[in-house]
Amino acid sequence: MKQTLTTLLLLCTIGLMTVGLISCNKDPNKNIGIKEYDQQQIQNYITANGLTSMTRDLSGGDTTGMYYQIYRKGTGKVLDYPDDISFTYTIKTLDGSYTVTDTVVNHAYNYVGHLTPNGLMLAVKNILINNGTQARVLIPSHLAYGTSGSGTGSTRLPGNESLDYYINIIDNQPAYDDICIQNYMKTNGLTGYTKTSTGLYYKITQVGTGTVPIGENSIVGLQYTSKLFNATIFDEYNAVDSSATSVSYDNMIAGWQEGLKKVTKGAKLSLIIPSGLAYGKYPSSYSFTTSTPPVNSAIQTDFNVQSVTN
Repeated sequence: MKQTLTTLLLLCTIGLMTVGLISCNKDPNKNIGIKEYDQQQIQNYITANGLTSMTRDLSGGDTTGMYYQIYRKGTGKVLDYPDDISFTYTIKTLDGSYTVTDTVVNHAYNYVGHLTPNGLMLAVKNILINNGTQARVLIPSHLAYGTSGSGTGSTRLPGNESLDYYINIIDNQPAYDDICIQNYMKTNGLTGYTKTSTGLYYKITQVGTGTVPIGENSIVGLQYTSKLFNATIFDEYNAVDSSATSVSYDNMIAGWQEGLKKVTKGAKLSLIIPSGLAYGKYPSSYSFTTSTPPVNSAIQTDFNVQSVTN
Protein backbone atom coordinates (compact mmCIF):
# COMPACT_ATOMS: atom_id res chain seq x y z
CA MET A 1 0.00 0.00 0.00
CA LYS A 2 2.81 2.38 0.89
CA GLN A 3 4.51 1.70 -2.45
CA THR A 4 1.21 2.40 -4.28
CA LEU A 5 0.76 5.79 -2.56
CA THR A 6 4.35 6.75 -3.33
CA THR A 7 3.83 5.88 -6.98
CA LEU A 8 0.61 7.90 -7.13
CA LEU A 9 2.29 10.94 -5.56
CA LEU A 10 5.18 10.70 -8.03
CA LEU A 11 2.78 10.50 -10.99
CA CYS A 12 0.79 13.46 -9.70
CA THR A 13 3.99 15.51 -9.28
CA ILE A 14 5.14 14.71 -12.82
CA GLY A 15 1.66 15.57 -14.11
CA LEU A 16 1.68 18.95 -12.39
CA MET A 17 5.16 19.71 -13.74
CA THR A 18 4.02 18.79 -17.24
CA VAL A 19 0.95 21.03 -16.97
CA GLY A 20 3.17 23.83 -15.72
CA LEU A 21 5.57 23.47 -18.66
CA ILE A 22 2.75 23.41 -21.17
CA SER A 23 1.25 26.51 -19.55
CA CYS A 24 4.56 28.38 -19.78
CA ASN A 25 5.04 27.39 -23.39
CA LYS A 26 1.68 28.94 -24.26
CA ASP A 27 2.98 32.33 -23.06
CA PRO A 28 6.63 32.69 -24.09
CA ASN A 29 6.90 36.09 -22.35
CA LYS A 30 5.69 34.83 -18.95
CA ASN A 31 8.13 35.28 -16.08
CA ILE A 32 10.85 36.94 -18.18
CA GLY A 33 12.48 40.28 -17.41
CA ILE A 34 11.97 43.46 -19.45
CA LYS A 35 15.42 43.18 -21.05
CA GLU A 36 14.66 39.67 -22.29
CA TYR A 37 11.24 40.81 -23.50
CA ASP A 38 12.79 43.74 -25.38
CA GLN A 39 15.33 41.45 -27.00
CA GLN A 40 12.60 39.09 -28.19
CA GLN A 41 10.68 41.96 -29.75
CA ILE A 42 13.75 43.45 -31.42
CA GLN A 43 14.94 40.10 -32.76
CA ASN A 44 11.48 39.39 -34.17
CA TYR A 45 11.42 42.87 -35.76
CA ILE A 46 14.84 42.39 -37.35
CA THR A 47 13.78 39.02 -38.77
CA ALA A 48 10.38 40.20 -39.99
CA ASN A 49 11.84 43.23 -41.77
CA GLY A 50 14.96 41.57 -43.16
CA LEU A 51 17.30 43.93 -41.31
CA THR A 52 20.34 41.73 -41.91
CA SER A 53 22.77 44.68 -41.73
CA MET A 54 21.92 45.47 -38.13
CA THR A 55 24.81 45.13 -35.67
CA ARG A 56 24.44 44.55 -31.93
CA ASP A 57 25.83 47.35 -29.77
CA LEU A 58 28.78 46.00 -27.80
CA SER A 59 29.71 49.21 -25.99
CA GLY A 60 29.71 48.93 -22.22
CA GLY A 61 30.21 45.18 -22.33
CA ASP A 62 27.20 44.28 -24.50
CA THR A 63 24.70 45.59 -21.97
CA THR A 64 22.49 48.06 -23.85
CA GLY A 65 20.52 45.64 -26.04
CA MET A 66 20.56 48.16 -28.91
CA TYR A 67 21.11 47.29 -32.56
CA TYR A 68 22.25 49.71 -35.23
CA GLN A 69 23.20 50.32 -38.84
CA ILE A 70 25.51 53.17 -39.89
CA TYR A 71 24.37 54.77 -43.16
CA ARG A 72 27.07 57.42 -43.29
CA LYS A 73 30.05 57.67 -40.97
CA GLY A 74 30.71 61.24 -39.94
CA THR A 75 34.13 62.78 -40.11
CA GLY A 76 33.44 65.58 -37.67
CA LYS A 77 34.29 65.99 -34.02
CA VAL A 78 34.18 62.98 -31.69
CA LEU A 79 31.22 63.78 -29.46
CA ASP A 80 31.12 63.80 -25.67
CA TYR A 81 28.33 64.55 -23.23
CA PRO A 82 29.04 68.33 -22.93
CA ASP A 83 28.95 68.83 -26.73
CA ASP A 84 25.94 70.42 -28.40
CA ILE A 85 24.58 68.91 -31.61
CA SER A 86 22.00 69.66 -34.26
CA PHE A 87 20.18 66.69 -35.74
CA THR A 88 17.09 65.47 -37.56
CA TYR A 89 15.30 62.26 -36.66
CA THR A 90 12.35 59.93 -37.17
CA ILE A 91 10.80 57.55 -34.63
CA LYS A 92 8.42 54.63 -34.83
CA THR A 93 7.46 51.83 -32.48
CA LEU A 94 8.22 48.32 -33.64
CA ASP A 95 4.52 47.56 -34.09
CA GLY A 96 4.05 50.73 -36.17
CA SER A 97 1.34 52.12 -33.89
CA TYR A 98 3.32 55.31 -33.26
CA THR A 99 5.24 57.11 -36.00
CA VAL A 100 6.92 60.53 -36.16
CA THR A 101 8.56 60.77 -39.56
CA ASP A 102 8.44 64.38 -40.80
CA THR A 103 12.08 65.51 -40.76
CA VAL A 104 11.00 69.09 -41.57
CA VAL A 105 9.46 69.20 -38.09
CA ASN A 106 11.81 66.78 -36.35
CA HIS A 107 14.78 69.07 -35.92
CA ALA A 108 16.54 69.16 -32.58
CA TYR A 109 19.41 71.00 -30.93
CA ASN A 110 20.74 69.97 -27.54
CA TYR A 111 23.73 68.82 -25.51
CA VAL A 112 24.56 65.14 -25.92
CA GLY A 113 24.24 64.62 -22.18
CA HIS A 114 20.73 66.13 -22.17
CA LEU A 115 19.28 63.96 -24.93
CA THR A 116 16.24 61.84 -24.17
CA PRO A 117 15.46 59.02 -24.02
CA ASN A 118 18.60 57.51 -22.47
CA GLY A 119 18.99 55.15 -25.41
CA LEU A 120 19.32 58.10 -27.79
CA MET A 121 21.99 59.70 -25.60
CA LEU A 122 23.97 56.43 -25.43
CA ALA A 123 23.55 55.84 -29.16
CA VAL A 124 24.96 59.25 -30.06
CA LYS A 125 27.86 58.92 -27.62
CA ASN A 126 28.84 55.28 -28.25
CA ILE A 127 27.48 54.33 -31.68
CA LEU A 128 27.27 57.39 -33.91
CA ILE A 129 30.32 58.90 -32.15
CA ASN A 130 31.17 61.61 -34.72
CA ASN A 131 29.47 64.76 -35.88
CA GLY A 132 27.98 64.12 -39.31
CA THR A 133 27.05 60.47 -38.73
CA GLN A 134 23.75 59.14 -40.03
CA ALA A 135 22.40 55.93 -38.52
CA ARG A 136 19.41 53.77 -37.68
CA VAL A 137 19.19 52.49 -34.12
CA LEU A 138 16.78 50.05 -32.48
CA ILE A 139 16.36 51.14 -28.86
CA PRO A 140 14.85 48.69 -26.32
CA SER A 141 11.98 49.97 -24.23
CA HIS A 142 13.96 50.00 -20.99
CA LEU A 143 16.28 52.59 -22.60
CA ALA A 144 13.38 54.39 -24.29
CA TYR A 145 10.37 55.60 -22.28
CA GLY A 146 9.94 52.53 -20.07
CA THR A 147 6.60 51.50 -18.62
CA SER A 148 5.29 55.08 -18.51
CA GLY A 149 5.58 55.89 -22.21
CA SER A 150 5.51 59.51 -23.36
CA GLY A 151 3.00 62.16 -24.43
CA THR A 152 -0.76 62.34 -24.15
CA GLY A 153 -3.88 61.71 -26.18
CA SER A 154 -3.61 60.66 -29.82
CA THR A 155 0.10 61.48 -29.88
CA ARG A 156 0.94 59.28 -26.91
CA LEU A 157 3.78 56.79 -27.21
CA PRO A 158 2.71 53.76 -25.13
CA GLY A 159 4.81 52.17 -22.40
CA ASN A 160 7.05 49.14 -22.91
CA GLU A 161 7.62 50.02 -26.58
CA SER A 162 11.00 49.59 -28.23
CA LEU A 163 11.82 52.20 -30.87
CA ASP A 164 13.17 52.30 -34.41
CA TYR A 165 15.14 55.56 -34.50
CA TYR A 166 16.71 57.29 -37.51
CA ILE A 167 19.29 59.94 -36.54
CA ASN A 168 21.17 62.37 -38.76
CA ILE A 169 23.70 64.52 -36.90
CA ILE A 170 24.34 67.67 -38.93
CA ASP A 171 27.98 68.66 -39.07
CA ASN A 172 27.63 71.59 -41.52
CA GLN A 173 24.31 73.39 -41.06
CA PRO A 174 24.64 75.84 -44.00
CA ALA A 175 25.47 72.99 -46.40
CA TYR A 176 22.59 70.89 -45.06
CA ASP A 177 20.19 73.84 -45.39
CA ASP A 178 21.24 74.44 -48.99
CA ILE A 179 20.61 70.80 -49.92
CA CYS A 180 17.18 71.03 -48.29
CA ILE A 181 16.42 74.28 -50.13
CA GLN A 182 17.40 72.85 -53.50
CA ASN A 183 15.30 69.72 -52.89
CA TYR A 184 12.37 71.89 -51.79
CA MET A 185 12.59 74.05 -54.90
CA LYS A 186 12.80 71.02 -57.17
CA THR A 187 9.90 69.23 -55.47
CA ASN A 188 7.66 72.30 -55.67
CA GLY A 189 8.73 73.50 -59.13
CA LEU A 190 10.12 76.79 -57.80
CA THR A 191 12.23 78.54 -60.44
CA GLY A 192 13.66 81.99 -61.09
CA TYR A 193 15.33 82.44 -57.71
CA THR A 194 18.77 84.00 -57.32
CA LYS A 195 21.16 82.75 -54.65
CA THR A 196 23.28 85.29 -52.79
CA SER A 197 26.71 84.77 -51.23
CA THR A 198 25.07 84.26 -47.81
CA GLY A 199 22.90 81.35 -49.00
CA LEU A 200 19.68 83.38 -49.31
CA TYR A 201 17.44 82.70 -52.33
CA TYR A 202 15.25 85.56 -53.60
CA LYS A 203 12.79 86.22 -56.40
CA ILE A 204 11.17 89.58 -57.15
CA THR A 205 7.74 88.68 -58.50
CA GLN A 206 6.59 92.30 -58.85
CA VAL A 207 8.89 95.29 -59.16
CA GLY A 208 8.17 98.12 -56.73
CA THR A 209 7.21 101.63 -57.73
CA GLY A 210 8.53 103.39 -54.65
CA THR A 211 11.60 105.61 -54.56
CA VAL A 212 12.49 105.27 -50.87
CA PRO A 213 15.07 102.50 -50.37
CA ILE A 214 14.70 100.05 -47.50
CA GLY A 215 17.61 100.48 -45.11
CA GLU A 216 18.69 100.28 -41.51
CA ASN A 217 16.39 103.10 -40.34
CA SER A 218 13.30 101.93 -42.24
CA ILE A 219 9.87 101.03 -40.96
CA VAL A 220 8.32 98.72 -43.54
CA GLY A 221 4.60 98.05 -43.92
CA LEU A 222 4.28 94.39 -44.87
CA GLN A 223 1.85 91.68 -45.71
CA TYR A 224 3.65 88.36 -45.51
CA THR A 225 3.39 84.60 -45.11
CA SER A 226 6.16 82.46 -43.59
CA LYS A 227 6.04 78.66 -43.88
CA LEU A 228 8.09 75.55 -43.34
CA PHE A 229 9.09 73.22 -46.16
CA ASN A 230 6.12 70.94 -45.36
CA ALA A 231 3.80 73.89 -46.17
CA THR A 232 2.95 74.60 -42.50
CA ILE A 233 2.34 78.34 -42.04
CA PHE A 234 3.78 79.46 -38.71
CA ASP A 235 3.63 83.25 -39.11
CA GLU A 236 1.62 85.58 -41.33
CA TYR A 237 -0.05 88.94 -41.69
CA ASN A 238 -2.46 89.15 -44.61
CA ALA A 239 -5.36 91.41 -43.70
CA VAL A 240 -8.53 91.27 -45.79
CA ASP A 241 -8.61 95.07 -46.01
CA SER A 242 -5.06 95.13 -47.49
CA SER A 243 -3.64 96.87 -44.42
CA ALA A 244 -0.08 96.08 -43.41
CA THR A 245 1.83 95.43 -40.23
CA SER A 246 4.70 97.80 -39.52
CA VAL A 247 8.05 96.12 -38.96
CA SER A 248 11.22 97.92 -37.96
CA TYR A 249 14.22 96.96 -40.05
CA ASP A 250 16.37 96.39 -36.96
CA ASN A 251 13.81 93.89 -35.60
CA MET A 252 13.91 91.74 -38.72
CA ILE A 253 15.77 88.44 -39.07
CA ALA A 254 18.89 88.63 -41.24
CA GLY A 255 17.24 86.96 -44.24
CA TRP A 256 14.43 89.54 -44.29
CA GLN A 257 16.91 92.40 -43.97
CA GLU A 258 19.02 91.19 -46.87
CA GLY A 259 16.08 90.40 -49.13
CA LEU A 260 13.98 93.50 -48.48
CA LYS A 261 16.93 95.79 -49.24
CA LYS A 262 16.53 94.69 -52.86
CA VAL A 263 13.01 96.13 -53.28
CA THR A 264 10.88 99.23 -52.68
CA LYS A 265 7.25 100.06 -51.93
CA GLY A 266 4.84 98.13 -54.14
CA ALA A 267 7.14 95.15 -54.64
CA LYS A 268 6.27 91.52 -54.19
CA LEU A 269 9.14 89.35 -53.08
CA SER A 270 9.72 85.67 -52.28
CA LEU A 271 12.58 84.58 -50.05
CA ILE A 272 13.83 81.07 -49.27
CA ILE A 273 15.91 81.49 -46.15
CA PRO A 274 18.50 79.11 -44.64
CA SER A 275 18.18 78.55 -40.90
CA GLY A 276 21.21 80.69 -40.04
CA LEU A 277 19.51 83.72 -41.62
CA ALA A 278 16.12 82.80 -40.12
CA TYR A 279 15.47 81.82 -36.49
CA GLY A 280 18.43 79.52 -35.94
CA LYS A 281 18.85 77.53 -32.75
CA TYR A 282 16.51 79.62 -30.60
CA PRO A 283 13.21 80.27 -32.42
CA SER A 284 11.36 80.39 -29.10
CA SER A 285 12.91 83.81 -28.46
CA TYR A 286 10.75 85.24 -31.28
CA SER A 287 7.00 85.84 -31.52
CA PHE A 288 4.83 84.22 -34.22
CA THR A 289 1.18 84.51 -35.14
CA THR A 290 0.48 80.78 -35.38
CA SER A 291 3.20 78.50 -34.00
CA THR A 292 6.92 78.36 -33.25
CA PRO A 293 9.04 76.72 -35.98
CA PRO A 294 11.47 73.95 -35.07
CA VAL A 295 15.10 74.81 -34.36
CA ASN A 296 17.39 75.29 -37.36
CA SER A 297 14.53 75.47 -39.85
CA ALA A 298 14.98 76.79 -43.37
CA ILE A 299 11.83 78.68 -44.36
CA GLN A 300 10.03 80.47 -47.19
CA THR A 301 8.57 83.96 -46.74
CA ASP A 302 6.51 85.76 -49.38
CA PHE A 303 6.04 89.55 -49.07
CA ASN A 304 3.84 92.30 -50.34
CA VAL A 305 5.61 95.59 -49.50
CA GLN A 306 2.90 98.18 -48.77
CA SER A 307 4.94 101.09 -47.46
CA VAL A 308 8.43 102.28 -46.58
CA THR A 309 9.29 105.15 -44.24
CA ASN A 310 12.71 106.27 -43.00
